Amino acid sequence: MSLSDRLDRVLSRAEEVRHILATAPGAEIGALSKELSELEPLVAKVEELRAATRARDEAEAMMADPEMRDLAEAEWLAQKDRVPLLERELQLMLLPRDAADERSGILEIRPAAGGDEAGLFAAELFRAYQRYAESRGWRFELLDYDENDLGGIKGATAEIAGRGVFARLKFESGVHRVQRVPATETQGRIHTSTVTVAVLPEAEEVDVQVNEGDLRIDTYRASGAGGQHVNKTDSAVRITHLPTGIVVAMQEEKSQHKNRAKAMKVLRARLYDAQRQAVDSARAADRKSQVGTGDRSERIRTYNFPQGRVTDHRIGLTLHKIDRVMLGEFDEIFDALIAEDQAARLAAEAA
Repeated sequence: MSLSDRLDRVLSRAEEVRHILATAPGAEIGALSKELSELEPLVAKVEELRAATRARDEAEAMMADPEMRDLAEAEWLAQKDRVPLLERELQLMLLPRDAADERSGILEIRPAAGGDEAGLFAAELFRAYQRYAESRGWRFELLDYDENDLGGIKGATAEIAGRGVFARLKFESGVHRVQRVPATETQGRIHTSTVTVAVLPEAEEVDVQVNEGDLRIDTYRASGAGGQHVNKTDSAVRITHLPTGIVVAMQEEKSQHKNRAKAMKVLRARLYDAQRQAVDSARAADRKSQVGTGDRSERIRTYNFPQGRVTDHRIGLTLHKIDRVMLGEFDEIFDALIAEDQAARLAAEAA
């Protein structure tokens, strides 16, 4: 189907929804209003494109008039450049949307290879994401933070709440590698360590049905940093989802009830993500048009401190501004990843 035909369908559907809304029973208004709100930016962009196309064609026709040629040529040149830009914007807007893009996200970071140095870098990367979230005006709520004796972490989990969180952060899942001289290294040797990052779309109860009979819930005394309640009350909670074997443990709160609520939030996100991964795996051809494979074990980025560079291996992007990135300035990387993903999906559609 040509772009023009697809745009005609958008206009037709928008008009149809407006007509239905005028007489729709109350039960349908919510869904239709949401659909119309999603269609309206497309409609506006289609109208902008078609107005630019008309202006270009009219200017081209006027160029035959010697008295109008200079004025018409200037208008033609302006609209000639504008039309393809608007067409590309519309092609991007028409790409199938990830239903989870507008959702909040659950961020999980764990040290992998590298011992204490991996734990220290995991803590630094976690703080970098926190700074990024704050710069976007998103709410960053700590769900779990298991600190070790050196100031690194054994693992950390946070909820990042805001519109479009998952769309910005979803390409962060994978293995992040750090190369630097650890503070504990006495001979100045560069060590390589890794941490794993997972960004999951936050799931509502309606997205994932969790049967209480499928859960084993254990309580135990919290350990590590955590205040007066550590080792004095059974406030920590471990939930095991028996059908999948997924285990979530929380001990950040003094209240067992709050730890259980947080653990259930993460469990739902993991189950929802597992469902999405299963669907993606069934669409092997589609996965080739995405940035990376989505595999949690894929090495996606290297942070090389001696050379001051950050390299994203999926798109071949290298930035010599590691200090700024570790302060949470990720936008240049995220924008490049999103643009590459869009370009790959456009190419796949055109093939």
